[in-house]
Amino acid sequence: MENATEVTEFVLVGLSDDPELQIPLFIIFSLIYLITLVGNLGMIALILLDSRLHTPMYFFLSHLSLVDFGYSSAVTPKVMAGFLTGDKIVSYNACVTQFFFFVAFITVESFLLAAMAYDRYAAVSNPLHYTTTMTTNVCARLVIGCYFCGFLNASIHTGNIFRLSFCRSSVVHHFFCDAPPLLALSCSDNHISEMVIVFVVGFNALFAILVILISYLFIFATILKMCSSEGRQKAFSTCASHLTAVSIFYGTVIFMYMQPSSSHSIDTDKAASVFYTMVIPMLNPLVYSLRNKEVKSAFKKAAGKAKTSIGFVF
Repeated sequence: MENATEVTEFVLVGLSDDPELQIPLFIIFSLIYLITLVGNLGMIALILLDSRLHTPMYFFLSHLSLVDFGYSSAVTPKVMAGFLTGDKIVSYNACVTQFFFFVAFITVESFLLAAMAYDRYAAVSNPLHYTTTMTTNVCARLVIGCYFCGFLNASIHTGNIFRLSFCRSSVVHHFFCDAPPLLALSCSDNHISEMVIVFVVGFNALFAILVILISYLFIFATILKMCSSEGRQKAFSTCASHLTAVSIFYGTVIFMYMQPSSSHSIDTDKAASVFYTMVIPMLNPLVYSLRNKEVKSAFKKAAGKAKTSIGFVF
């Protein structure tokens, strides 16, 4: 009987049903996505083109930008299409694909932030051995490990969610295919699936947060031992952008998942989801460009070359 009523497509409720808000919301999210694309792809291009940015920190940052572009692109285009055309139907396979890549990229981002914290620890606490500690081989292994963990995590969660039978309803009370609203539609026993989610998400988050916290404990201990105020300021500025990115990312996650269930509401969850699926990928390149002299210098150099090239052509 369950197989006879299996759904083959889902209907995403979206952010708003108000017809008057569809075009304004489409414009807003189009601007957010455009800034995300330009910011993240521009950051990758700058890092690739400017030899001064060929360092471990910017190697990690280029992958952070790639991941931000990835998980924003997994969600935002479908949301924009829904605002423009009113079509909120997503096929079963498209829902699986969106869920998989969103979980994969957001997990990679979590581990990348942890790897970047270790990189900042190596730069501040052991500056004389930094080049021998953070070699190209070490950086490549760390990044490969982040992607492996991300896609393994996505495979576990995708198999865990989509092995269930969805026969109660096809209406997903969200603007993309996420675990909690999908679990709510299942007519299977969700107990094991929920336990798997709690355990795997908890383990991944705890591991990444512990790496970040321990790295910064050593960093702050090193800074406190510094006699020079100029040295302290330089050390803080080295970590400022990363700390900002970590605070934004994990602050949203904690707000989303650590508040009491009694205070949860669909609208609150949607607002938090908009922030971490669309706004954070837009903010990260801005955080690293506005607070970083090397990125600003590389951008000015690239803009100067582009201006000269255009002038030469005309």
